[in-house]
Parts: sequence; C-alpha cells; structure tokens
Amino acid sequence: MRVLLVGAGGVGSAIARIAARRPFFEAMVVADYDRGRAEAAVAAVGDDRFTAERVDANDRAAVGELLTRHGCDVLLNATDPRFVMPLFEAARGAGANYVDMAMSLSHPHPERPHEECGVKLGDDQFAQADDWEKAGALALVGMGVEPGLSDVFARHAADELFDTIEEIGVRDGANLTVDGYDFAPSFSIWTTIEECLNPPVVHEAGRGWFTTAPFSEPEVFDFPEGIGPVECVNVEHEEVLLIPRWIDAGRVTFKYGLGTEFIETLRTLHLLGLDRTEPVTVPGPDGPVAVSPRDVVAACLPDPATLGERMHGKTCAGTWVRGTKDGAPREVYLYHVVDNQWSMAEYGSQAVVWQTAINPVVALELLATSAWTGSGVLGPEAFPARPFLDLLTEYGSPWGMREQ
Repeated sequence: MRVLLVGAGGVGSAIARIAARRPFFEAMVVADYDRGRAEAAVAAVGDDRFTAERVDANDRAAVGELLTRHGCDVLLNATDPRFVMPLFEAARGAGANYVDMAMSLSHPHPERPHEECGVKLGDDQFAQADDWEKAGALALVGMGVEPGLSDVFARHAADELFDTIEEIGVRDGANLTVDGYDFAPSFSIWTTIEECLNPPVVHEAGRGWFTTAPFSEPEVFDFPEGIGPVECVNVEHEEVLLIPRWIDAGRVTFKYGLGTEFIETLRTLHLLGLDRTEPVTVPGPDGPVAVSPRDVVAACLPDPATLGERMHGKTCAGTWVRGTKDGAPREVYLYHVVDNQWSMAEYGSQAVVWQTAINPVVALELLATSAWTGSGVLGPEAFPARPFLDLLTEYGSPWGMREQ
C-alpha cells in the first residue's frame, strides 16, 4: 500500500507516528499547504518510507498529480471538513481509494433549520456513491474516532451484543484541562464551531432524519475510568447520518460533553457573527482586506497540536446502546479512553488528536490485508467490527465495555 496523507497538523502528525510502527504499507507521502509542517512530521518519525510534499488541498489537479507521481493507491484526508470534496474528487479522478475522518459539510434548511434537514453531512459524497462502486473504488468516510470507532462499536453491538436495538447514542466526554489557558479547545476550533452551532440531527425509525436546536436535550452521562459525570448536549455529527444506513435502531443521537462555559463561549461567538465562514471586509494598512471571522477566531487561539505538554486528564469516546438480548433488556456503553500523559509519553501527541489518528491507521491496515474490502461510499459500520477491535487492541490501545 502506498498512501498520500494530506494534512500534517496535529492529527496528521500523529497518524505518521502511529503508522511508522507498523509494516503494512510501502510508502506514505505527507503533504500539507505548509511544506515545513510536512517536513517536521516526516522528520519526527525518522523512517525512509515517509516523504514530505507541499500541496494545496483545494487544488484537485495538484492533488491528483501527487497521487499519480508517487503511485499512491489511497488518499488519507487529515484536513478540516472544508477540503473533503476536493480531496474526495481528486482521489476518484486519479483512480485512488479514499479515507477521511469527517464528511462533506451540511447546509441548514433555509426555512425550518431546527425542524428539518437541509443538505446533510455526507450528502455530497453519497451522491457520487454509484460512480465509486462502478469503478470498483472505495471511499471509506467518517473513519476517525467520532465518527469512526464509535460506528465500529455500533456495528459490534448489532452483530454480537443485541438482538434488537432501541437506541444508539454516541457519547463523548473528557476531564481535560490546559495549564495557562482559560479557553483552549483540544481539537480544531474551526471544526468544533461547525459541528456545535449547526442544527443537531437526530434519526428515528419511521420518521427519518430531523433537526433540533443547538445544545438541545441536555443529560448528565457518567464517563468511565475516573472522568465521571459530564453534561452532554445534542450536536450535529456524522454518526447520526451513517449508523442508520447499515444498522436498525429505533433512535440514533450524538451528544457531546461540552460544559456550560464552552457552550456560552460558542453562543457568544455566534451572537457576534464570529462563527461565520463568509469573508468580511476590514480595514488594513494597504487597503481593505477580506477575512473569514471563523479563521480569525482560529488564529487567535493556540494550535491544539501544541497543547499536549500543558494538558492533563483523559478523553473518552464511546457508544451507548439500549435494546434486548435473548428476550431480556440490555444496556451497554462501549468506550475508548486515552490518558494524555500516556499519549504524550508514548507518541508525543496529545490525547484528543492521538485518539482520532489511530483509527484511520487501523483501517488502512485492514484494507491493506484485505480484512476489510468493499467499493462505493461506505461508513465504518459497513464492515465487520471484530477485526478492527482486535487490531486496535494489538496496537496497544484497548477498548472497554460497561454494562449499564
């Protein structure tokens, strides 16, 4: 397998560090708009299978040329969701397979944004599914931790733990703190704003997908391994758009443990229009300049990839499932916890980006060994869960299950 990894930020750099310990691939080209970041990611692994390149993720022709020149058979997208479609289409044009950790962007319903879906997450990709399938090519979408491992957990529950499923609820929480910062998100603020301020999507059998107001249906969820109770709220996320395509469940939700302070900060950004992506014109020393308010917010905050040494605590990603087994009610929480102290000591990557990064590497190895095969546009739950969970444990990152 020859891989083009686009994006050498926190997650991309962690992917390189994790993959360097595995023998399943022949070469990995690490490409970024900032060539220096790509070179730093390659230098950190000290492995001659890795090469650094510069590329604009929005330039389909340049990405396609890079895939062809290096003979890469798969593109792994580690950029933010703005670049999903150009990279997705560049891979198809070059005849390569494709893996991402998020999906194409949504657009709220123009008249009823908190009741009805407009363009849903992933709609633009699934619209091209027939082309991928006819070509015998695979686009594995949403293969990070959430979405990704959470979807694998849902498939595992359906295959081995339940006869009928009443509800699948992805629940994400942490007790991470960052020394020296009152507000320092541990993941891309651009992506966090996108998913937290868009109308959350819920799926119900017989009703399909519908939306609610941001931060709706608050609940306190008790996370394992010392994290404890965290208030979680509805957030737009890919699992709700993926899981119902392959798994029968009465209801599917995604709730994120944000905390009151974080929610109020996001609401203030929205109130001031600082969550907008459309450029606004501001005065500059050489004349007016067009800038995106959200890009300004991101530039004012620390890079999450640089916060590892200041971070303390654990992050938990997991899938809560309620249903029946052998005629009796059952309720479980399948989860994956990463301690920041461990991930920094072992890989030099902070917990949130490391937890995201390990899953696409596991998926690539399953594809390389043909333990996972398929064509079209597919989510993680389209594949058997057991090989993934076993290999994740082999990587030294075990998962857990708690009976509720």
